[in-house]
Amino acid sequence: MSDIQPLLARGEGRRIGRIGGLWGELMAEFLGTMIILAFGDGCVAMAVAALPGSGRAQTSTTIFLAAGDWLLIAFGWCFAVAFAVWVAGGVSGAHLNPAVTLAFAVRRGFPWRKVVPYWAAQVVGAFTGAAIVFMVYGSAINAYDLAAKTPRSSGTAVASYSIFATFPAGYFHGSSVGPLIDQIVGTAFLVMFVVAVIDARNTAVGSNLGPLVIGFIVAAIGISYGANAGYAINPARDFGPRLFAWIAGWGKVALPGTVHGGGLDFSNYFWIPIVGPLIGGVIGVVIYDLFVGDVLHARLKLSENVAGPIEESPASAENPTSGA
Repeated sequence: MSDIQPLLARGEGRRIGRIGGLWGELMAEFLGTMIILAFGDGCVAMAVAALPGSGRAQTSTTIFLAAGDWLLIAFGWCFAVAFAVWVAGGVSGAHLNPAVTLAFAVRRGFPWRKVVPYWAAQVVGAFTGAAIVFMVYGSAINAYDLAAKTPRSSGTAVASYSIFATFPAGYFHGSSVGPLIDQIVGTAFLVMFVVAVIDARNTAVGSNLGPLVIGFIVAAIGISYGANAGYAINPARDFGPRLFAWIAGWGKVALPGTVHGGGLDFSNYFWIPIVGPLIGGVIGVVIYDLFVGDVLHARLKLSENVAGPIEESPASAENPTSGA
């Protein structure tokens, strides 16, 4: 579709080099991550505040009566990720997740000089997506907190805060070990499955359905592991909205992530959805390569007598289409 004219055609010759390189990739990472949060946090806002507040639930504070409420969130995040990958994939590879970016730098030849800029674009995009959700659902959120008698600044408004970022279940009793393991395991599965989906040597997804399958990966993790710690599995997805929630008035519930009461007991939780996914992503890609990738490589060398590294996917080594 080369006949589509650039939106900002003036000075095109000077701009092509800039937006065709790293700057353009960062724009795509920003937009893709913003989409994930606009629809991911948006579906949580529906379940927590909008449906109860609009008279579509049993009471104005009724949430999570049954597994169906959790499925609404799981599939909401599924579609959020899928559409974000479709939007950004052709430009940046749609990492949309610092854990994916780090894993690809470690094992997929992604340039290390791009890692921190990608992370920054992802966090800013996530912050912006959360801001959009608050702009759209602010009235519903305020109505929920009023009905639940949990003012935003009280340090007890965990339900409305959960629209934006994550927290650990009460059964961990304040321990960091369980939530950290949860984030490592969940993100390891995420990256393992993502690299399998985009691996052209394996049973790679065809017909441009990769983004949808990656969305299903996120849904599967949410359905199987979500209740432990909210399945952040993405440092930008958690920290960007967490920072926004702190600015918007949720205080210590958001940062540093401290709640004592109402069956919850945790302190300084903010680092776990950052560190856990970064560790888990690297573990996931290493496990895939050890148990599957190296086997595929060896078989191709034996059958085709190929010398040197074998292309991982039709995408370039710098920009493997991924998403998370």
